[in-house]
Amino acid sequence: MFKYYSIKKYGAKLLPTLEKRYGKQKYYSASQVRTTVYQNDFNPKYLPLAYLLFLDNNTLRNVLFTEYPELNISQYKNDIGAYIARKKYDGYLQNLNTDMANQQPVISNH
Repeated sequence: MFKYYSIKKYGAKLLPTLEKRYGKQKYYSASQVRTTVYQNDFNPKYLPLAYLLFLDNNTLRNVLFTEYPELNISQYKNDIGAYIARKKYDGYLQNLNTDMANQQPVISNH
């Protein structure tokens, strides 16, 4: 399901690319994240991961409901977290597991 290289690239290069393009921010807009993914050769298959990492909770809910209505975000988070742990990844994505524990659940229609 996941490709290690693509996920590793999101973890290593997406934040620096967003910061270079838009400056350092706590959160980025969906259009900033989407544009960066498509214009900088990131695998768009993992765009939901980018949204998880860089959108605030309210925006995340709205964007995922609109762009990925079929996605069970809780399952996606669990799958990504398990994959990262299994690969013993120690980069930026390691924060995803911590961030997920501190976030309110995203409401899904599934």
